Amino acid sequence: MLYISFLILALSFSSSAVIAQQGPQVFQIPNPQGQQYVLQDTYQDHGFYDWLWETNDDPTHGRVNYVDQQTAIERNLTYASEGKFVMRADHTSMVAPGGRGRDSNRIQSKKAYSNSLFVLDVQHMPTGCGTWPAFWSLSQAGPWPHGGEIDIIEGVNQNTKNLASLHTLPNCNMPQSRVQTGQTISVNCDSAVNFNQGCGVASTQESSYGPGFNACGGGWYVMERNNVGIKIWFFSRCSPPPPEFQSTSLPINTGNWSPPDAYFPFGDNCSYLDHFDAHSIVFDLTFCGDWAGSAFPTSGCGPAQCADFVDQNPGAFTEAYWEINSLRIYLPS
Repeated sequence: MLYISFLILALSFSSSAVIAQQGPQVFQIPNPQGQQYVLQDTYQDHGFYDWLWETNDDPTHGRVNYVDQQTAIERNLTYASEGKFVMRADHTSMVAPGGRGRDSNRIQSKKAYSNSLFVLDVQHMPTGCGTWPAFWSLSQAGPWPHGGEIDIIEGVNQNTKNLASLHTLPNCNMPQSRVQTGQTISVNCDSAVNFNQGCGVASTQESSYGPGFNACGGGWYVMERNNVGIKIWFFSRCSPPPPEFQSTSLPINTGNWSPPDAYFPFGDNCSYLDHFDAHSIVFDLTFCGDWAGSAFPTSGCGPAQCADFVDQNPGAFTEAYWEINSLRIYLPS
């Protein structure tokens, strides 16, 4: 999420998207078998206030002013109740031309995880012109891109399909064809290639991102990482979820599930130990910047410049909020 390639800025991830053709690649791909996990940590409602609230300038050059926790509470940009945690952008005020941008939130977990399974239950995600929300993880040790980055939820403007990506040091490549339901967008994970495009997979589910996601009441995003590979699933609330989601006391065995939306296998093509270490977890919501800003003119959002739109249209951001039911972290049993 730190940066994004200008080669995919305007992608809508529809069937009409043009995908660069990759040369023949032959890798030994590990068998994507499942593993059993048990619950380790649960983040819910007020528990997210124990995370780090970041206020630095946006590294993606967004038109955003990340505020601290106390400011967010005072300005009603975050609140928590039993079983709910909300973070939102300001949607009542114009932004001064000389300011950093529209008030918003970026939080990072204090704990870091290696081999694990993340289960995120989201009721609502930020949507709308100029928006660029993300749920992702990065190395706690760093410096970026050492230790890797995993983008689990990401998109911009009026996108309707999620983009999952990895960003790494050199010598990490993915096969064009693999066991996944998503559409391969790019295969070189090296952050120094193609303006840090990374290796991305677009979901083929219309309800995986944006208004379609919210119309279903959200759903579950799951990320599994181990030395076999990284897999990302999306389960819409419009369909029955896996039975393991109904009780936190049940272990989860991903081998019982259908193929993931995105699969990033490790092996001769990419060494897990060389490219990924323990990751902390990030939620954020920025505006414009390297991706949403460059894609804005072709996004159907109108003739205005992205930054001007963000500054002058607070009412356009009433849907720019995260409503999170829970984030559960499972470890291998």
